[in-house]
Amino acid sequence: MSSLNTELRAFYQARRQQIPAEIREVMRRAGQELADSGQADRALTVGDRAPRFRLPSATGRTVALDDLLATGPVVLTFYRGAWCPYCNITLRALQQHHAEITARGARLVAVSPQIPDESLSLTEKHGLAFDVLSDIGSDTAKQYGLAFDLPDDLAAVYDKLGFDLQRVNDGHPRTLPLPATYVIDRAGTIRWAFVNSDYTSRAEPADIIAALDALD
Repeated sequence: MSSLNTELRAFYQARRQQIPAEIREVMRRAGQELADSGQADRALTVGDRAPRFRLPSATGRTVALDDLLATGPVVLTFYRGAWCPYCNITLRALQQHHAEITARGARLVAVSPQIPDESLSLTEKHGLAFDVLSDIGSDTAKQYGLAFDLPDDLAAVYDKLGFDLQRVNDGHPRTLPLPATYVIDRAGTIRWAFVNSDYTSRAEPADIIAALDALD
C-alpha cells in the first residue's frame, strides 16, 4: 500500500495543473508566509499537557477528552474541513487504519471548525467509524496553538472557488487549524505529535500506529 503522503503528493501534482497560475501564486505566497511565521514550531508538542475539550460530534453527542482518556489513549487529528480534498484523502486513510488504532485500545477523533451538519455529511460520505467533532470558532485549535487566520487574498480565492467558509464555519470564515495529529496518553500528556503548516502534508497512519505501540 502506498503511503498517505505519496497519495497526497500525486493529488497535488494533478490538481496543480487545473488551477490558474495567478491562484496558484496566491496559495504559494500564503503557504510560504504561514511557514515563515514559525507557528508550527510554537504549537503544542511532545511532553505538553493536552488541553481538555468538550465538543459536539456529527451526530449531536458531546465528546469530552477526559471521557475518551478514561478508556485508553487518544489519537486527536485536526483538519480544515470537508471542502478540503487533502483532508478527505487523509480521513479516508485514517478510516482504513481505524481497526488497527482501536486494536491498540485507542480512540480516534477528528476535529475541524465546521458545523456538525458538514461533519455528518463527511462521515456518511466516507463511512467514518470514528467521531468527527465541531470546533466552532476554533477555540480548541487555539488552545493547541494551531489556529491561524487566512490572509485576505487567499480568503478571496477560497470564496471564488465556492468553499463558503462563512456558512460551513458558522460565521468564522477566516480561521482554520494547521493540520496536526497528536497521540495523547491516558494521563493526558502528548506523547507523539505531527504539526505542519503545509496542508498537503499529513501524519502517516503507520507512524501513528508506531507511536501507539511505543506507549508504556
